[in-house]
This record gives sequence, structure tokens and C-alpha cells, in this order.
Amino acid sequence: MDTLVGTPPTTSVPTTLRKLYFLRFGFAAGWAALLFATADTLGALTATLLVIYPLFDVACAVVDIRSARTNGQPVRALYANIALSALTGIGLAVAATSGIPAVLRIWGAWAITAGIVQLVVGLARRHLGGQWAMIASGGISTLAGASFIAQAGTDGASLTSLAGYAFLGGVFFLVSALRLRGERGR
Repeated sequence: MDTLVGTPPTTSVPTTLRKLYFLRFGFAAGWAALLFATADTLGALTATLLVIYPLFDVACAVVDIRSARTNGQPVRALYANIALSALTGIGLAVAATSGIPAVLRIWGAWAITAGIVQLVVGLARRHLGGQWAMIASGGISTLAGASFIAQAGTDGASLTSLAGYAFLGGVFFLVSALRLRGERGR
């Protein structure tokens, strides 16, 4: 860690975000495939997958905060995201013992709140480029969350829609990674 005052950051926000967004895409695609393969039952593997997803989100938000703070960017919404995702991981661990409808309700509440946070962060980062995908993803997440909560009250509620949701979210991260402006693109 460089402690000299006035030393420029070693990596830019766009570079760090691009790497993080590519990682998030890869994780979401792999996670979605695994969940889709196991979504018929709520066994130990599926429950573990459900808890891992928001915890991965926590880890990504920590990386994002470090980069943003180093480069003088706002981080308040990212802290909210960490809290929401950590609570969701705990909630999903508990909900998995109660069945698929409980899981869908917790996931739905998370999708709504995390979607709002993603909208806020995307709007604050508009100047970096590629954030229209994050803004759209936040809006879609909010709507999807409401649909998960509604689905929880139906017969035959399923976790397969969560796999599709995660994969689509990953695609939005991929698009943002490809559209972020580098240092020369400013």
C-alpha cells in the first residue's frame, strides 16, 4: 500500500471495474448452470449455491469499494449493497430449510433492494461509460424481484427462474465490462 500523499492510484476505476465485471459474468454463468441443473429440489447443494451467490456479491462489493475509495469515488451505496447481500445470505440459509417459496421471497426482496442500489450506483457512474447496462439491470432486477415474490405464492414454485435471473445479470455485467471507457477513452 502506498502511503505517500498525492500519489496517483495504480489502477483506474474503469480498469478495476472491467476486470470485476468480467469475473461477475463468469461467476453468474457458471452459477446459473449449476443452479439450473439442481433447481428441481432444494437439497444441500442447491441451498449452498443459493447462499454463495449473495456472499460472492459481498466480496465483489468489497473490491469495488476499495477501487472506488482509492480513486475518490462515492461508496455509500456499495456499503448498503454489502449489508443487503450479507443479510440475504443469512436469510437464504434459513429460508432453505422452509422450502422454495421462502427462498423465492427472500431472493425477491434482495433483487428489489439490490436493484435499487444498482440503479443508484450506475447513475453515479454514468461518466465512466457502459453504465446504461447497470442501470437497466437494476431496473430489471427490481421488477424480477417482485415476480419472484409473486411466484412464491403459486403452485409449483421453482428455482429455475433464479438461474435465468443470475445469467441475465451476468450478461449485463459483460456488456458493461465491454463498454467501460479506459483511460484513453475519456
